Amino acid sequence: MKRFVWRLQRVLDVAAKQEQVKKAELLEITEMLTRTRSELLSQKRILEDIMRGLARENPQKRLGEQELFLKYSTVSDKTIKELEDRAAEIESKQAEKIAEVMKARKFKQGLEKLQAEAEAKYIREQEALEQKEMDERTVLGFARRHSSAFE
Repeated sequence: MKRFVWRLQRVLDVAAKQEQVKKAELLEITEMLTRTRSELLSQKRILEDIMRGLARENPQKRLGEQELFLKYSTVSDKTIKELEDRAAEIESKQAEKIAEVMKARKFKQGLEKLQAEAEAKYIREQEALEQKEMDERTVLGFARRHSSAFE
């Protein structure tokens, strides 16, 4: 039996490669989101630690430090807001990339299904051809054996 060759194999290979590329991009975006969230959490913890430290301070000493904290907190709040905005932007990119990966996966799976169907059809056709050839051999063998009996 000759080997099965599917004409759309290159298309399937390209689709699989595209899916891998999109998965790698998704992983990169997810790592970027993780770093951004980690940085955001770190900034929030720094503010909370400073506030806890101020709450434990002597009220007279605390006033000077509180003034410094209030000046610092505006900058810190701005940084936190920027990080939150960046995280939201990255999350939307991540959602888009997930949709792209799913679309690429569905396309690849559709091609794989078509390939499996084509291969099954090919095997059925080859088996039918083999059966037909065996039937012809049997008929010829039978005819030869019985034709010598009629002579």
